[in-house]
Amino acid sequence: MIEHIIEIAFYLSTALTLFILMLPSQYGPTPRGSSDSAAEPKTTVQVLVLGDIGRSPRMQYHALSIARGGGQVDIIGYHESDVHPDISSHPRIQVVALPPHPFCLQTSNRVIFLLLGPVKVLFQVFSLWWILAYRTKPVKWLLVQNPPSIPTLAIASLVCFFRQTKLVIDWHNFGYTILALKLGDNHPLVKISRWYEKAFCKSATAHLCVTNVMASVLKKDFKLESPILPLHDRPANHFQPIQDDQERKEFLLSLSETAPVRGLLKEGKAEVIVSSTSWSPDEDFSLLIDALCRYSEISNTSKPRLPHILAIITGKGPQREMYVERISSLQNNGKLRNVTIRTAWLSTVNYARLLASASLGVSLHTSSSGVDLPMKVVDMFGSGLPVVGWSRFKAWPELVTDGVNGRGFGSSGELVEELIDLFGNPAKLEKLRIGARESSSYRWDDEWTPVAGKLLGLV
Repeated sequence: MIEHIIEIAFYLSTALTLFILMLPSQYGPTPRGSSDSAAEPKTTVQVLVLGDIGRSPRMQYHALSIARGGGQVDIIGYHESDVHPDISSHPRIQVVALPPHPFCLQTSNRVIFLLLGPVKVLFQVFSLWWILAYRTKPVKWLLVQNPPSIPTLAIASLVCFFRQTKLVIDWHNFGYTILALKLGDNHPLVKISRWYEKAFCKSATAHLCVTNVMASVLKKDFKLESPILPLHDRPANHFQPIQDDQERKEFLLSLSETAPVRGLLKEGKAEVIVSSTSWSPDEDFSLLIDALCRYSEISNTSKPRLPHILAIITGKGPQREMYVERISSLQNNGKLRNVTIRTAWLSTVNYARLLASASLGVSLHTSSSGVDLPMKVVDMFGSGLPVVGWSRFKAWPELVTDGVNGRGFGSSGELVEELIDLFGNPAKLEKLRIGARESSSYRWDDEWTPVAGKLLGLV
């Protein structure tokens, strides 16, 4: 028995020694540039997202705020779509791209997902370790988006330990609750993921999170002792209301997605709704499709006649093609006679202008945990766009004041009722628009500076 213990200890110590020898020669958070440089940054930060940087607005906003506050930033993630233009042009921000996953590791099939999952994690482990330990210089702070938590939290914790870097986790949601959408709450991998998330998050110096409710869960259930700082999402400055109705109409008419209904838009007989989605399981797009089918049916017999709806759906994601095929089938079968649905992927500037020009925003985010919030609603408010959204989760009231800047629904039937009520009563819709514009006055930097800025030593 003792011989076995000695043998195991020998192999473990050998592995640990090899691991340490593989580390880069620099461990301390040395500042970039010479010590007497006038342009020496106030701090150095790596912002890490194990996802597409261009589709991670909150992490981009973090990077911009740090850089504008005098810090030097590496933003690390997949470079699949265009980043915010200010990111690519800012002299204090460097985009460090993670190598993309091999195509053979991508699947939506549950069984294949379980088989390829470990291989995908190993690929990510190698990629993250190479970038954080070799490709980039040591920094004072590492700000990590969570989820995904596997393998991000473990690798980040190890790198921070050896490089004497302070780890900050920015909680958008919980990784294990998202995994449960695919596998179920009682699946062993979900339980392991939950344990993993709770174990490795304890190495962080501090935690940021998107809602007060989430902060309570982190303190009570995760039993964290390090500071937990709620940092609500707020709109960035490029999301602004457009006050001139004519300017809004002209922009809508310039979009290729509005071509089928341009005549109706010119005559004021069509309304534009916008929904931004990741086409993922935590957003049941069937809710909106079913509601629009019912709206089309009712609008054909209503008096006065309800306006035609043009629904523009923006975003990329795994379930997009499935829903596009379903929409095409419904249109061919005459189920969407007073409704037109178009999908789009717009530039940052045009997306902001679309929100400011539309009549109503729709959020289908159902929340796997019940304690996160959809950032798309924040962007809509920043553009002065009122919102109807799925509201059956705890954190919803932290974002939307029902009847003031938006309304909630809990089924496709309730969504139909909201659409009919608002488009049948323009005064009610205008009241919500006024409330949304008022909500747009409080911006990202107003929220970020006294919380994250103070934590990172920039104020």
